[in-house]
Amino acid sequence: MSYPVFFNQVRKITVHDPLAQLLGANSDGNIEYSYTDAVKLAGHSCPTVAGAYLMTLKALESLYKGQTPQRGGVKVKFRDGLDEGVAGVIANIVSLLTGCAAEGGFKGLGGNYVRRDLLMFNAPLNDQVLFQRMDTGATVSVSYHPEIVPLEPSVMGLLRKILAGQAQAGEKEEFANGWQDRVRRILEQIDNPELVVCS
Repeated sequence: MSYPVFFNQVRKITVHDPLAQLLGANSDGNIEYSYTDAVKLAGHSCPTVAGAYLMTLKALESLYKGQTPQRGGVKVKFRDGLDEGVAGVIANIVSLLTGCAAEGGFKGLGGNYVRRDLLMFNAPLNDQVLFQRMDTGATVSVSYHPEIVPLEPSVMGLLRKILAGQAQAGEKEEFANGWQDRVRRILEQIDNPELVVCS
């Protein structure tokens, strides 16, 4: 199985999951996630998947400021409804990285390690997503602006040919390379405050 090289060049996210430690999933409860993990969950790599990963990374860095984030210790609210736009895709990746879940999530053990009802939609927010630490109440709001890294116009032309069943094999490969080139350029802007705006 081969992925583009840049997938593993993206800054990784390490979290501490006390439930994983308690249940023996690993000895210290620390879990490292990469952009490749987000791609595996989504089944594809695109600007939305990249944005979900980056928004979560930047939110956790802001909330924990040099400390290891606590998986299961963050509540997340979305401005959009679950079925609006790409909110559901983003929420799946946020859930992977933070442990938060909607009503179908883990119910906990003796009132501890509860993961359900930590992921909400249709919240009255100005920004896209709000992350909140459950121990301190600290919050950070984030919005993602992939438009600052535009797609080459020729790539959309190739996509139209593919969807119309008119593309040759070489054109399909050219499209895939062009599509992932934009994702790469987005991820290279990881620390650009205009890409993921935190407030």
